[in-house]
Order: sequence, then C-alpha cells, then structure tokens
Amino acid sequence: MSVSHFPSHDPLALAPEDCGRGHACQFCPDEATCQLEKGHHEKQLIESRLARIGQIIMVMANKGGVGKSTVSANVAAGLAARGYRVGIADADIHGPNQSRFFGFVGERVRIDKRGLGPRAFRTESIDHPIQVGSLAFMMESDDTPIVWRDAYKHDFMHHLIGSFDWGPLDFLVIDMPPGTGNELITLADMLEGHDVAALLATTPQEVALMDSLKAVRFCQERGMPLLGVVENMAGVTCPHCGGEFHLFPRSHLAAALAEVGVESLAQIPLSPALASGSDAGRPIVLDAPHGPEARAFMPAVEACIAHASETFAAAAADSLQALSQHPSMSDEQSGELEAALASVPDDQRDALRAELGALLGAGSLPNNDDASR
Repeated sequence: MSVSHFPSHDPLALAPEDCGRGHACQFCPDEATCQLEKGHHEKQLIESRLARIGQIIMVMANKGGVGKSTVSANVAAGLAARGYRVGIADADIHGPNQSRFFGFVGERVRIDKRGLGPRAFRTESIDHPIQVGSLAFMMESDDTPIVWRDAYKHDFMHHLIGSFDWGPLDFLVIDMPPGTGNELITLADMLEGHDVAALLATTPQEVALMDSLKAVRFCQERGMPLLGVVENMAGVTCPHCGGEFHLFPRSHLAAALAEVGVESLAQIPLSPALASGSDAGRPIVLDAPHGPEARAFMPAVEACIAHASETFAAAAADSLQALSQHPSMSDEQSGELEAALASVPDDQRDALRAELGALLGAGSLPNNDDASR
C-alpha cells in the first residue's frame, strides 16, 4: 500500500503530498502543527527549483581574499549581457558580498507563498534582470557576524537553492566560500546529477596557488568539470606611461596549472576602476563593456557558454540516439525538444537546430517558430 493511501487522520501516517508553499519548513508559520512529511517537501522544493535552471557555475577559491566574489559578479553580468537569464547565489555565509556588488546594500527580502524573492538587478544593457540571492538580505545589518555551527550552514545551503524563487534561469552562478568544508560538500551533494561546473579564482601568489590546487583536486575527485582558472590581480597598467607589469611572478602558476591539466582562462588586472565598480554596485563588464577589465573577463564568460552548449548538445544527442530507434518523433517528444531549444538565445538557436537535425539525419529540425507565423 502506498503511503498516500493511509487515512489523513491517522497520526502515524506519512503524507508526502506537496503543501504548495515555495519555501522551506523553517519559514512556515504552520511548522509546529503540520502533519506533512517535511523531508519530502524539502527535497521536492529543491528539485523543482533545479528543474528550471540550466547550467550551474560554482566559482571557487580555496584561498580567501583572492577576488572570488568579484569574479562571480562579473561573470554573471557578462552572461546576462549576452542575453542569458542569470541568477547569482551568494553561498559565502561569513562574507556575503553580492548585495554590495549589485547595489542592494541594506535591502531585505520578503517571504510569500512562492518563497523568498531574489532582488532583481536591472540595467539597460541586459535583456533580463540578474536575480540575486544572499544571506545579507536576511540580516539586521551588514556588519552582523555570522557565528553558526555546521548544522545551520547545512540548512542555509538548502534555503539558498530551494527557498529562493529563482524562476527559469539559463545560468546560476554560485559565489562559494573559501575552503573545502561543509558548505562546499553540502552544495556538491545537493547538486549531484545536475549540470554543474566550476571556475577557480586565484592570484599568482604562491601561497594562493597552494590552496587553489586543493580545490582543483576536490573537483577532480568529485568528477566535477573544472572550466579553468581566472587569475585575479594578474597585472597593473601604469597610469602615467601605460606600461604593464606584474606585481606577482606567475611562472610557477603556469607550471602548476599545466602539471594538473587545468587551463588559465583569463588574467584580470589589478584595477581601480574594477574596485570602484564593485563598491558602487555596478559590475564593470556592464558599465564599461569595451574597457580592458571587461575584455579580460570575456574568456571566462565564453568558457561558461561553451560548456553549457556542449552539455546541452551531448544531452540532446543522447536523447536523439534513443529516438533513432523510432523513425517518427511523437508530439510530446517534439514539444520537449522545442521547449529546450526555447531556452537557447535567438542568435544560437538556428545553428543548434541544424546540428540536432544533422544528428537525426533529417537535414534540419522543423522550425515551429516559422510555422506559427
């Protein structure tokens, strides 16, 4: 007998049906008296959020103070500038900075039936607002210290993904805390089976590199794709002569990355404009898209897009291989494929449609957009 067949008045009955609330049980006023099975609700809530998110990018830095939050904010902004629907989840519990990077210092979020509403960053240069979720939105003041044991950190990681109402996203960028501790393990376990890849932020200093290589090994042991390294504070441009020089030697960094087979994607200069934009809540890749800082971030942004496209194409190829056993695609299958294609930006959709059509041996897939006109 299914657990749902037990009578609802039975005090020992499990009731896994969904309560319809888009937030975790800890936020619910009915938690003390609720008879539903809470574990089921928490799992269902997280899975429902993840089902609407395409690619997840975890920005990691095993060393603190290397600019991980700067990299997270500007990569997210760069993806949004390319027309993607982007969210940024601030998982750095002890130093939640994304509220400042997007101009939301002092703002709070409210909870409703759909969950916690992220703050939406809007500017004329992006088609879709960047959805920002952070613990900072739930603190009395920005200088309140967070002194939590691991159990509370574990719960917040679930709230960050499950209780925030992210909506449909092409990319969710997660600004990770330093280290390979509870927060990272919790999120890696929670996201297992979904499209997750990592970017590693570091500086050329040898002490930072030593810690960064631990994060590389974590990704390799977990089987998590590591897109590459973003080198922050990689160089300085003299304001007088325009000459470029490096504060830290990077030969040891290049050698260490080559040894572990990790690509250096981007070298971000130590720039007053980059720091000022972060303090002002305006990512520099949006405010100065043609400047040297924005150009420096572009290879990391392109790597995220390329990986997401490859992941989607591989998944589509697997599905099409299964469909190849049946000459005709059912209406339901065709609809699912069209829904997936609808999540791809307009400038890439036709090329991907042709590629999938070639895999099917049909030349190209029919364009339902054209047929509906």
